[in-house]
Amino acid sequence: MLKEAIILAGGQGTRLRSVISDIPKPMAPIHNEPFLSYLLRQCARNGINHVILSVGFKYEVIQARYADHFLGIKITYAIEDEQLGTGGGIQYALSYCESNDIVILNGDSYFDINFSVFTELHLSNKSKFTMALKPMNNFDRYGSVVQENGIVQAFNEKEFCKSGLINTGIYCISKEDFLCIGFTRKFSFEQDFLSQFVNQWKFLAHVEDAFFIDIGIPEDYQSAQKSLPELFKETS
Repeated sequence: MLKEAIILAGGQGTRLRSVISDIPKPMAPIHNEPFLSYLLRQCARNGINHVILSVGFKYEVIQARYADHFLGIKITYAIEDEQLGTGGGIQYALSYCESNDIVILNGDSYFDINFSVFTELHLSNKSKFTMALKPMNNFDRYGSVVQENGIVQAFNEKEFCKSGLINTGIYCISKEDFLCIGFTRKFSFEQDFLSQFVNQWKFLAHVEDAFFIDIGIPEDYQSAQKSLPELFKETS
């Protein structure tokens, strides 16, 4: 079981300005509790004892809420003094990790994944990179992912898809292998790593049809007000 996780918590939530303002997107309130709290609770339930928060925009708001511990989890802040992009943010946050194999989560989406199965797949195969995928029908908000026999083959651009797999933004990564690539300080995880290394590395795919929500748009943010508290009530 993995013990460390990085949460990308530097988003500004520009598409949510109509419902939240002047706070980092992961701090958007869900039933009077920051969305980030649900991610941290998920980590705590799954044995994660150290979370590195990759932060930038208004990071003081996050620090004031969580300080350096939450639900028994040690919290470390990887504070960007300039925008590094998703890849640069992960690369910088990895420098605060003590373990080699790390879980990565997006700070604006929640996937009720079976962490035990997911992380065991990664570790037992000595994988450099493993990603969690979800089956979805009739979607155009996300790109689709092609996998065959548990190996990711390609990423398709956003377009209407009657059925397919989406990238949920949860990964396991080998710090040593990733840092050996030698990226520049600023880069995009999606464009410069996922798209470029899918055919160079063997990306393992963990497919799970579990609850998923992305609060990036107002409609789904409003939906989360009911669905997330109910999910945690059911699993408490």
